[in-house]
Formats: sequence, structure tokens, C-alpha cells
Amino acid sequence: MSIPMGNKLLITLLSLTLLIGCSDFRKLQKSTDWRVKYDAAIKYYERGDRGDHIKASMLFEEILPIIRGMPEAETANFYFAYTHFHQNLFVESAFYFKSFYETYSRSEFALESMYMHAYSLFRDSPVEELDQSSSAEAISAMQQFLNLYPETQYSGEANATINELQRKLESKAYRNALLYKKLSKHNSAVVALENFSKDFPDSKFSEESIYLKLESQHIYAKRSISIKQKERYDKTIEIYIYFFENYPDSKFAKDAARINDDCRKWLNSYQVIKY
Repeated sequence: MSIPMGNKLLITLLSLTLLIGCSDFRKLQKSTDWRVKYDAAIKYYERGDRGDHIKASMLFEEILPIIRGMPEAETANFYFAYTHFHQNLFVESAFYFKSFYETYSRSEFALESMYMHAYSLFRDSPVEELDQSSSAEAISAMQQFLNLYPETQYSGEANATINELQRKLESKAYRNALLYKKLSKHNSAVVALENFSKDFPDSKFSEESIYLKLESQHIYAKRSISIKQKERYDKTIEIYIYFFENYPDSKFAKDAARINDDCRKWLNSYQVIKY
């Protein structure tokens, strides 16, 4: 299929523009005048597209060691951090934003840099199925920002970010607990579900998690060696009482009641055998 003449001309013009642009950039890189590179980097950054941010980043990286301590270094370091953020290099942008506000704590950009450090960590946070260590780090950084600057233009988004990260941690913790149950590691499931309730007391999964803890504890008691069964059945009943008191109208109420009845029957037979 042939390319129309108009399209051929457009492609040719674009190619020439790119070649000229690349040629100009190579000349800038070879320049020994840091001021020329600095001004060009600012212009590339302000154009705003990804390719220009890459060029700006390369030029800033070349001149930053040279202009250390100069007035221009402040703006250059701030923009340098942003060039990484705009390339979706969030680990790097988090590092450079943190370095900026620690170095230039009195800068007009310090507040924004502290926020962007935390926000970069948030953007680096993985999907909830993966390890959430970076999410916990992002929450800590964002909370630190809010503690220092509770009332800024970033406050609303900062709080929303923390809520989103907490939701991911909550979902991850619950998935982990369910995995123990799926693998029939019932004691581990009980411990994981107890920790989940402590860490996320207002979770939307609270009702279900307590019922699943009851179910896991019941199976754990049934499968225990005889000398351990009584204390484990007693604990199952304690979990049931807590569940019933907090969720009397639960959709799990009938199943929970059956578990309670089974535990009490076992304990009654245990008393008969004992005496």
C-alpha cells in the first residue's frame, strides 16, 4: 500500500525536524559553557513533553556538579527531580525530591518537594497483590508531610493518598490471612486474622474476618491433640460470643451458631468423660 504524497511530505518534515533537534542537542552536550546548558535545560523542561524532559534531565545531570553552591543550583535540582517524575521514574524522583528538601530546607520549593517525595513513593506503590513495603513507606512519608504542613493546597490530596494506601495494605493483609486458611494452616489463619482486626478495626471485612477466625479456630480445635483440645474449644466459644455480641444479625449467624453448638457438645462430653 503506497503512502499518499501529502503524508510523505509530513513524514519527511518530521524526520528533518528530529534530525535537526538531535543535532542541536548533541551540540549542547559538547558545549563547555554550563550557562548554555542550564538555559537549554530550563527550556526543554518547560516545553513539557517526555522527550524534552529526558533531554533536560541529561543536561541538568551534566551541570549539577559544576554549579553546586551557585544560586542556579536550587532551581536545577528541583527541576531535575521533576524530570524523573515526568518519566515515571518514581524511585529516582522520590530520592531527588527528598535530597532537595533536605538540602534546601528554606527554599520556596521545599514544601512542594517534601510532598512530591511522598507522592512519588505513592506512585511507585505496586498493585495490592504484591509486596506492600513501599506503600507503608509512602504512608509514613505522607503522614510526616501532613504533620509538618497540615493546611496546604496539598492537604486534601495527601489525605486521599493515605486512605488509598491504607486500603491497599488492608486488602493485602486480608488476602494473606485468607491464604493461610486456604492452605489449611488454621492456627496461622487465626493469628493473621487477629492481627488484621487489630491493624484495621474499622475494615469493611471485619464481620467476615471474625467469622473466618471462628471457623479456623474451630477446625484447629477439632484437629488438635487431646490435651490441647479443651483450651482451644474454649477459645472458639470466646470468639463466638464476641462475634454474636457485635454481629447478631450477620449473614454468618446460623453457621456461627452451629459451630458454637458443636463446641458446647464437645465440652459437655469432655466433662462427662473427665468425671
